[in-house]
Parts: sequence; structure tokens; C-alpha cells
Amino acid sequence: MRATRSTLLGLTLLLAGHAGAATLVYGAGGDPVSLESGNINDTNSAIVQNQIYDTLTKVRPGTTTLAPGLASSWTANAGGNVWTFNLRRNVKFQDGTPFNADAVIFNVNRWWNPAASTGEGKTWESWKLVFGAQKGPDSVLTSVAKTGDYTVVFTLSRPLANFPDMIGANFFGIASPTAVRKAGAPYGTPAGGAVGTGPYTLTSWQSGVQVSLKANATYWAGKPKTDALVIRSIKDPSARLNELRTGSVDFACDLNPDSLAGIRADKSLAAVLRPSFNVGFLSLNTQQAQLKNVKVRQAIRLALNRSAVVDAFWGELGTADNSFLPPALGWANSRKIGAVTSDPAAAKKLLAAAGYPNGFTIDLWYMPVSRPYFPTPKPIAEAFAADLQTVGIKVNLKTEDWATYLTDRNKAPGFDIYMIGWTGQFGAPANFYDAFYGPGGVSDSNYANPQIQDLLVKAASAKTRGQQAALYSQVHALTDAASVRIPVVHSRPLCAARASLTGWVPNPANSEQFGTIGK
Repeated sequence: MRATRSTLLGLTLLLAGHAGAATLVYGAGGDPVSLESGNINDTNSAIVQNQIYDTLTKVRPGTTTLAPGLASSWTANAGGNVWTFNLRRNVKFQDGTPFNADAVIFNVNRWWNPAASTGEGKTWESWKLVFGAQKGPDSVLTSVAKTGDYTVVFTLSRPLANFPDMIGANFFGIASPTAVRKAGAPYGTPAGGAVGTGPYTLTSWQSGVQVSLKANATYWAGKPKTDALVIRSIKDPSARLNELRTGSVDFACDLNPDSLAGIRADKSLAAVLRPSFNVGFLSLNTQQAQLKNVKVRQAIRLALNRSAVVDAFWGELGTADNSFLPPALGWANSRKIGAVTSDPAAAKKLLAAAGYPNGFTIDLWYMPVSRPYFPTPKPIAEAFAADLQTVGIKVNLKTEDWATYLTDRNKAPGFDIYMIGWTGQFGAPANFYDAFYGPGGVSDSNYANPQIQDLLVKAASAKTRGQQAALYSQVHALTDAASVRIPVVHSRPLCAARASLTGWVPNPANSEQFGTIGK
């Protein structure tokens, strides 16, 4: 009966929700870092931005299947390196200014061209995570231009079969150029605000407390079913669940997996499982003294009892394997890579061979907020530390504010080892591999392998799945041997809602808008 109730909750997207003067309350796992599109890399920010902005393309509810967004259609040339997008007409930003080709070009230039935001101190990490290098000789984007008020042409340096999916990642909401220019550098902060074309309009942001929004009465896709939306910052998963039970929160995600049975037993709640499309992993800094040695990194991987950790903290909602890709993309894995194993004896031998027979001391950082892939970071980190202690590696556990954590991991000298993860933005292996191993990707591990990068470029341009699979299987083998990023879990994030809620269908990429939800 519980499963039926949960299923019906998702299916009601296609039904009429309850209209009326209502405020919808979402319990988030923490504060957004920024409300400036293109300048984020975290889900807490993306969840809020999904409500304020629209993207050129989006996905069908509950899937990674592409659908029109602010672009009504798109086509590629025969070579696959020139993409033309036809934009929706009669769409306005929440400040009343028109959405058109100029607005798209303005946003893309900010993300792609550092010169467009000189002096603002913006990093535009979203672009780097999805597309790699910004404007320059290594950039995949050569130019963006218009051929009419509602037609935008992207010219690429090489074919990209998934370009419409990539430019539609929920990082890339289209902001009002007028609002950005008016706010200047503070745009996207509590003081600077944020303005898009989305279903809800930002009214206030109290850091550490909540983001408040009101319905966009003239939203091009139809007025939201609730008049207001509040996204509360509740870092502790147990606290989020308690608020759900009391009714002060209507829905929430990233709950403790061991809460599933209790939620199913509560008639006032419905369990909602977000489709698995993520990876939680440990990132190892190859510039750290001991971690420069691949034998040490391999020893750490063997010392960790990842299967036991996943069983203990995720239960039926987690899968442990040796792939950076979620199971949905398993077709791109190498068949030569075996199952997850734990072998402390072999780990000790590798440490001895590397010159550390008595082990060493190292820092392991864990995030201060729950994430879809690590809902309870501290106890999971403690389990990792216990595993490493058995082979002589003493661990100092460390953490800090979430926004600072995301910044410091990329600052020299970086973290020794840290917990992080990734939720895919579109349904292709490139979205996982390119962000962390591709040209222009993140530099947290200080690891760059030209052979891997070359394979990734070829795979992104390949025309058939068979061709892609052959190339990605080589990437899988090389990344597995390097042990720079050790996959821990692919989770099915646990969400829950009040049983009376209608119209919520969680997307794999955390990209759903809340305007369809009624209460």
C-alpha cells in the first residue's frame, strides 16, 4: 500500500493539482552557494535556481529524455559542430524585459568568456564542469551568434552529439541581462537578487534560514499551483524528516536511507525515490606527498570496505561498484573491471612496496551538509577512517562551511582526501567523465592524463553507442588503475512528501521545477 501511494504521488504530474492560496515549503539540505546561473557546482544552489530560471532545453519528468525549454526546437549541421536553436516567442523575464536571442548570447558569453565579467571575481565553474575550457584555443565553443531575434547559432570546434543536453544542464538558467547589469558583481547573492523566466520569482534570501519566492503569475508554461514557495535550509536529515512529520515542511530529499521503513509506515507521508543518477566518491590529491604514488592510492582503495559501508549506510538504496558511471550508463563500462573488493593484507603490501610499511597520517575532509550521494557525511567518513586505520593510515577528519569547502578543495595545496560526488545533468557518460577527467575539467586532484583526455574527446564526437562504448571502456580501465577518484556509491536518494501533496516527479538530475506541485 505504501508503494502504491508513492507511485501515485509521482503520476499526479499529469493530473490537476489543488489550486488556491497556498505556500509550498521544501526542506533543503543546506543554503544555496549562489543564485547566479553558470556560477555553481552544487545541488542546493541548483534546486533554487530551477525555480527562478529556465534553460534552453530540459528533460521529461522523471527521466533524462530531452524536451524543449526556452528553445522550442534545435538542429545540427551535417558535421555535428554547428547547432541552431529556435527560441520561444512572447516570453518575458520576471522584471518584464523580453527574452530573446540577445539574452541567450549575453548569458553564454558570461559563462564562456572571462572577459565578459572582468573584475567581478566569478569563476564560472559550471561551464568548466560541463564544457571544459573557457574561451580560447582549447574551448569547444568557437562562437555564439544570432541570425534573427529568436534564432541562436552555436559553432563548435568539434562535433558534440550531446550539445543540446549539455547546454540544457540545470546550471545554465537564462538570467535577465537587465537585472545582471543593474546588480553588477553582487548579482546572485542575497543582496544582488536573481531574475529569470522561471515559475517563481525571488522575494528574499535569508542566509542560513530560507529562500522565499512568489508565483510568477505570467509564467509562459502556466502559473504555478501554489502562490508562494519557501525553500528552507535544514542541514540535518533527521531534522528535515521531523519537520515533514509535523507538517511544517511539505517535501524534502536526501533523507537518511535508514528512514525508509519509518516513512513507509507513516500514513501522513509518502516515500519518493529519486532515480539513481549519481556517484559519491573519494578524491585523492596527487600532489600530496604520499598520494603521488599510485601504489598508495591503490592501497587506500583496497583498504576501504566500500561494500560494507554502502550496506551499512544506504541499505537497499545504494550500490557499490568500481565505476564512476551510475548503473544507468553501465553500457559504457569495461567488462574487464571486476566487483568491489576489500583486501587489507594486499593494501599493506602495496604500502610497504611504496615505502610506507608503518603507514602515515593524512587528512580526510567530509562535507558539512547532506548530499544525494552522502546523506550522512560524518559517520561515513568515520567508517572510512576506521578502515584505513587497519592498514596503518591514521586519519584526521576535517570539515568546514559548505561554500568554503567547495572553494578550498581547488586552492593550493588542496585537500589530501575529500568526500564529494556528482549528480549527472544529462544522460551521457561524458557528463561524469569529462567534468573530472576531461580537458579543462576540475583540478581538485591535480591529475591530468593526456591519454584519457584524448579518449574522452573522441568518445564525445562518436556517432554510435558502439563506438562510444569501445572508447569509454578504455577510459574506465585507465581511471580504475589510477585510483585518483575512488567510487563509493551510486545512491537512490530518499525523498518524502506529505501524503496530500500532488504533482511532484523527481528528476534524476535534481532539475525539476516545483510549479506543478499542489497541496
